[in-house]
Amino acid sequence: MRLRFALIISTFLLFSFSATEPLRVFLIGDSTMADKIPADFPETGWGMPFAKLFNEAVEVQNHAYNGRSTKSFRREGRWAKVQSQLKKGDYVFIQFGHNDAKASDTSRFAPAQTDFRANLIRYVKETRAAGATPILLTPTQRRKFDSTGVFVDQHADYPNVVREVAAQEKVMLIDVEKASKAIIQQEGPEGAKKLFLHYPVGIFKKFMKGVADDTHFSPYGATRMANLVADALNNSTEHLKSFLKKSDFTQKYAFELPNVAGTAFKKDTFNIVQYGAKSSIGLLNTSAIQQAIQVANEQGGGVVLIPAGFWISGPVRILSHVNLHLAQGAVLQFSNNPKDYPLIRTNWEGVDAIRAQSPISALGARNIAITGQGIIDGAGEAWRPVKKGKLTAGEWEKLVRSGGVLDPKKETWYPSAGALKASTLDQPGVVAAGFTELNTEEIKEFVRPNMISLRECEQVLLEGVTFQNSPAWNIHPLLCKHLTVENITVKNPWFAQNGDGIDIESCEFVSVRNSRFDVGDDGICIKSGKDAEGRKRGRPSAHILIENCVVFHGHGGVVVGSEMSGGVHDLFVRNCQFLGTDVGLRFKTARGRGGIVENIFIRDISMKNIAGEAILYDMYYQGKDPVATFGNGGETPKIELLPVNEGTPQFKNIFVDNVVAKGAETGLLIRGLPEMPIHHIQLSNLDIESMQGYRVIEAKDITINQAKFTETGTKKSELYHVKNWKLN
Repeated sequence: MRLRFALIISTFLLFSFSATEPLRVFLIGDSTMADKIPADFPETGWGMPFAKLFNEAVEVQNHAYNGRSTKSFRREGRWAKVQSQLKKGDYVFIQFGHNDAKASDTSRFAPAQTDFRANLIRYVKETRAAGATPILLTPTQRRKFDSTGVFVDQHADYPNVVREVAAQEKVMLIDVEKASKAIIQQEGPEGAKKLFLHYPVGIFKKFMKGVADDTHFSPYGATRMANLVADALNNSTEHLKSFLKKSDFTQKYAFELPNVAGTAFKKDTFNIVQYGAKSSIGLLNTSAIQQAIQVANEQGGGVVLIPAGFWISGPVRILSHVNLHLAQGAVLQFSNNPKDYPLIRTNWEGVDAIRAQSPISALGARNIAITGQGIIDGAGEAWRPVKKGKLTAGEWEKLVRSGGVLDPKKETWYPSAGALKASTLDQPGVVAAGFTELNTEEIKEFVRPNMISLRECEQVLLEGVTFQNSPAWNIHPLLCKHLTVENITVKNPWFAQNGDGIDIESCEFVSVRNSRFDVGDDGICIKSGKDAEGRKRGRPSAHILIENCVVFHGHGGVVVGSEMSGGVHDLFVRNCQFLGTDVGLRFKTARGRGGIVENIFIRDISMKNIAGEAILYDMYYQGKDPVATFGNGGETPKIELLPVNEGTPQFKNIFVDNVVAKGAETGLLIRGLPEMPIHHIQLSNLDIESMQGYRVIEAKDITINQAKFTETGTKKSELYHVKNWKLN
């Protein structure tokens, strides 16, 4: 009896111990996988971010080491150290090939078809003999292009041998060579540099003389490689994949969230005072600021410093490798004289148009930033029309006395007669409507600029600065890649027409974090072009993360549309607050736009005092203030069935979780088209107080789990032409 009891106890203890032991993953390979010490930064082996892609039940031991081949890794006793620890249930990721090809080094050289093949087979068999599971990985590719831009392979037979051994030994293969090659080719000769160690002199301690290394990874490149390995594992049948870390978005893993490449600048500082700038209300510093930017760019980049003071300027352009830095106490005040802003061909609301040049712009620049604790003011009062109904009687009287002209009904103030004239024209400033720089001059005040215009730029940072009082949109990145927005403040008067906070248009790989918006139109807006022009451009906004942001005022908190003809996908929004916006989560489009909005993931949203809808999906956008349109007592559009064509938009595959809203006109409004219902929308954990709970029209496959709609008005929730509606 005692023996039996002892066996039970020992078995219990054994299983208790086993349950608390981590599942172990061993990485063996060369420098592209290896851990680096802080002094090596920014050099990063892909094994470093890979270790963070598993949950706490997995222990990743990175035994990869710089310069090692299948031969030298074993000869130096590194494999013996791993092998002595292996037990049943462990995994070993095996990636060699870079150094096996070094024929001039007999300590490492292992010919592909003989020694390299034999070494791989031996690693596999010895891993299995210990009860562990081997996984073979082909080597990562290097960045190599010929003079015509054609990719050049440098791996010879080594990747194919790995593939053949994996097939022969029935081992899982992760073909990193093939996947990394595709990424490098897609990025092209210049774009692929951000994957590797390409930095000028004077940035990082280890590389003070600069570095151009096409083998070893930057933090961004290492993360990109780690993510593709995790993705391959997730698509396998291996037990290990069940330990991949989930993100806050329950439908996605951590490795699936957007990966944004950062910026890096030389420490060299170019103070605008050294180029003739003076803090004064009577001096225009345009030339001094632009000269400082030009010199910094020509000398390989650096920091253009705007020190504490009051600096007036006309429009300036930021060039590659320049960080425009505003010190605390600096106010960069842009001129209120439209004559200082030449007319240029650009893009406005998704179409090609003639506009006044933006106060700050960049075109085709790489590695740029606007940072600091200062303030940028766009002198928007010199440009914006103002509606009488949005001001008090005293404010209106003061505005009228300041100059400008009124429309015939005396309900709208314009800064000039030309601006008033433009308001009566069809598509003023639009190139397709026949406008040129010459015939637009008369209406210049109407074609007001966006304050910050960043077009076709890559690796952009906006950090710390307050952007305020823009003529039109505050910040407009267009066709940009790898944009980081961190801890900025964006302000416009609440009555500022087209006074959006940030409009991210046809951009990819974007992070907007820890920022505040208090504006006159949409707060954080995602766009991708308008109608036929947007569809022809065909550039979606995609791979965007918005988190820890507050929108205090605006037509919408986080907004998609209405110009979304190029599509929007893989948008992630979490932990944001909307306090006093007209609409909270606002998805808007109309017939003629086309485009698909899909794979949208939103969670942890808090709202208060929403004038219109807390959550809105609307395909009948009318170009009006949301509190004056349908859903809030305004006009109802005609709903009719029309044929589906290229101009038919779609909203689908949208997931929203954990929304609390106290005070709204309507909790949820979904309004699709009869020919294209809004479909596959899943909302969970809603707690919404509103006059009307929900109104759903022309929709299908709508699932709402654990929702509480507290209706404070007399109008009951409504469903019209809805299929597969599930409210739990």
